[in-house]
Amino acid sequence: MTIRLVDCRPRATFLAGHIPGAINLDPETDLTGEIGDISRGRHPLPETDALAATFGRAGIANDTFGLAYDDGSGWAARCWWLLRHLGHDRAGTFDVRSYTGPHETDDTRAEPAEFVARERADDTIEAEEILARLNDPKLVLLDARSPERWRGDAEPLDPVAGRIPGARNVFFEQPLPAGALDALELVTYCGSGVTAAVVAQRAILAGRNDIRLYAGSFSEWCRRDNFPIEKGA
Repeated sequence: MTIRLVDCRPRATFLAGHIPGAINLDPETDLTGEIGDISRGRHPLPETDALAATFGRAGIANDTFGLAYDDGSGWAARCWWLLRHLGHDRAGTFDVRSYTGPHETDDTRAEPAEFVARERADDTIEAEEILARLNDPKLVLLDARSPERWRGDAEPLDPVAGRIPGARNVFFEQPLPAGALDALELVTYCGSGVTAAVVAQRAILAGRNDIRLYAGSFSEWCRRDNFPIEKGA
């Protein structure tokens, strides 16, 4: 089985030094869709055809194992989740900060491959369904942001502080707390749909293959007219 190393850090960081043979997929250009419409959130999902072409250019075929890495930002899990979203389960992630081997600064280019998308229809949720089900005890929202942002103490990136009402805080830099996956239906979100993928990955590895990701996340929610926002512990 072919393994393709994917560096999910910004291109300038990649060029400053990366694992030999790794291919760069830049977070803001390759792993994010059209940024112009902020109403879809700060990091909207790429269009399916464009994303499949990106993976193909990175040398990922349908029988390739995509091994993505970052430096703790969450973008490797975003790449992993996008691969899975397009029906590609041969993927994993790791934190490059644990890597102690050689580095190179060459701009590695992969031999293009054919990537055929088989998009899942059961791994995302839209804002309208969440709004309609805010009082539904079957649906539990997991907020992957820091406790300070979840409480609404501070919001460095979006115009409004707070959280989606009823959401539980499951900070992506910490292990899943006990009982976090016990709900009948689970949705993960964050600020813009990136670190939410970290929580989604952990949930799936723990056996919850039914977890859904709210791609627009709080950056979309807080910009919607009359959508409620909760603050406090």
